[in-house]
Amino acid sequence: MKLGIDIVSDVICPWCFIGKRRFEKALRLLPEEIQIDVRWRPFELNPDMPSEGISRELYRTRKFGSWERSRALDAQVAEHGAGEGIRFAFDRMERTPNTLEAHRLIWLAGEQGVQGAVVEGLFQAYFVHARDVGNRDVLTQIAATSGMDTFDFLESERGYEEVRAEASRSRQQGIDGVPFFLIGGTTAISGAQQPETIAATLTRAMEAGFTNL
Repeated sequence: MKLGIDIVSDVICPWCFIGKRRFEKALRLLPEEIQIDVRWRPFELNPDMPSEGISRELYRTRKFGSWERSRALDAQVAEHGAGEGIRFAFDRMERTPNTLEAHRLIWLAGEQGVQGAVVEGLFQAYFVHARDVGNRDVLTQIAATSGMDTFDFLESERGYEEVRAEASRSRQQGIDGVPFFLIGGTTAISGAQQPETIAATLTRAMEAGFTNL
């Protein structure tokens, strides 16, 4: 029996990266008989972001009132990330990208069975290597490294409708922050909870027989 889990996230959300690491730790705490099937669902933190993105300093200053406040918040997140083995490169990140193309790539990765690798590649590219994950050349490189076949995909219109529909469905379900874990279609975990909390919730869901497969 498998437990289906939808993880709603955005690739420029640092807490989503931290949440991914904690989720992975949680899985190692589960009994071996519990099998997990994970699907990554899109959430755009900035759906109105220009397609080319904007200066990160400008974006963060507008959002938090000052660059100094932004840097202080980055330091707090970096401390939590270090505890999960993540070395955030906030000081080297120049742009806040539009993430629609990245979500479209994740959608295709789901069709090809490599979503986990692509999501990890996107998080690593943006947060560790300070790359622009709104750039199609960067996305193509991530796809290739993950073993994807993306021939002409990014130049096509495929996936736009599906990604927008999924993002809209998440909003309609009342999801207004990420990461958000939907377990078996009925149980939810909001935020980057500790591994023990995640593992306990997953175990209870499985014991109750929840599944969406």
